Amino acid sequence: MTGARITRRTLLAGAGASAVATGLGACGPGGSPTAATSAPTSPAAAVSGPTAAPSPSPAAEAALRKKIARMLIAGFRGATVGPGDWIVRAIAEQGLGGVILFDRDQLTGGSRNIDSPRQVTALIRALRAAAPHVIVSIDQEGGKIARLKPANGFPATASQEAIGARDSPKATRQWAEGMAKTLVDIGVDYNFAPVVDLAVNPDNPAIAQLDRAFSADPAVVAANAEIAIKAYRAAKVRSSVKHFPGLGSASGNTDFESVDVTDTWTRTELEPYRTLIKDGTVDTVMVTHFHNRQLDPELPMSLSHAVVTGLLREQLGWDGLVVSDDMQATAITNRYRREQAVELALAAGVDQLVFGNQAVYDPDVVQGVVGTVLDLVRAGKVTEAQIDRSVARIDALWPSR
Repeated sequence: MTGARITRRTLLAGAGASAVATGLGACGPGGSPTAATSAPTSPAAAVSGPTAAPSPSPAAEAALRKKIARMLIAGFRGATVGPGDWIVRAIAEQGLGGVILFDRDQLTGGSRNIDSPRQVTALIRALRAAAPHVIVSIDQEGGKIARLKPANGFPATASQEAIGARDSPKATRQWAEGMAKTLVDIGVDYNFAPVVDLAVNPDNPAIAQLDRAFSADPAVVAANAEIAIKAYRAAKVRSSVKHFPGLGSASGNTDFESVDVTDTWTRTELEPYRTLIKDGTVDTVMVTHFHNRQLDPELPMSLSHAVVTGLLREQLGWDGLVVSDDMQATAITNRYRREQAVELALAAGVDQLVFGNQAVYDPDVVQGVVGTVLDLVRAGKVTEAQIDRSVARIDALWPSR
């Protein structure tokens, strides 16, 4: 945490939180960071040389583009939207799978998507009028990390730290039910919560310092997360446990720097995931961008086949949806061009890619990423079967309306 810049975590916490360091990344309009280096070869390509796929017919290509777009979640500006807005066209014409709402805009410092309950409800209705299938996501963890807060007309919420300190099933259930009701009332159906990181480093600027962890005890974390997830499910809101494989011991923030937990991370940080997956209490898992050479000597966790497929899927047994943290985080964009990051994430086994569109504002992000993935399919680096599998995982959670 440096200077007085504003990080995405501060955006999560809202304008009233203390100023902390900024940075989601510095991708230019074409997706290239200001200082990127060449990325390692994708794991898929390293095993066997890619075989170019035959060119699909125009109709087949159009269908494939929509499948790829279904795998994306994008941020946008505006408290209202109309038929001519790029985000509406991306939903209606390109098949964009989801949007993510923010209360504050990082670049302007002003309001972004959320001003009041009535306004954001109307916004979501307008988005769904473009296509009922669109997923509407948000970061609503509670406490400082709330897009929906008293400043914009919503109820105050306790932090995960405060809830974990009480460690009362009844209190946790009431807390989660209250947040779920708030989400349902406005039309949100995907919450990037709960955090299941362990509060093992009290100086962690991204977790403990923002009161985001239930506890340092994995049993307390798992128990409270399970209650919260069940409350969301009962309200038909999907959730995402994060930040796999455990960010609690970090001393930095992946939003604005490369973070390495090699010397501090322990396998105990996997226990909440292991417990929740075994109990069938997970909708999606968010994998984030820190480095951990215990698990991958080179790649960040979100781009690592050894972590996403080897550890999460094969060792822990997770066969459901894996979602990326913001692909525009500085930990990614400082090293990889957008095209490289997308290729590595898909090779790792990520199903759903999030582009918050906060560090830069690119109205062509959906078209650009869809084009990148289509090129990977043509080059034989991504298969249509893989895309179909990811889309099936998404559709299983959010059936077409």
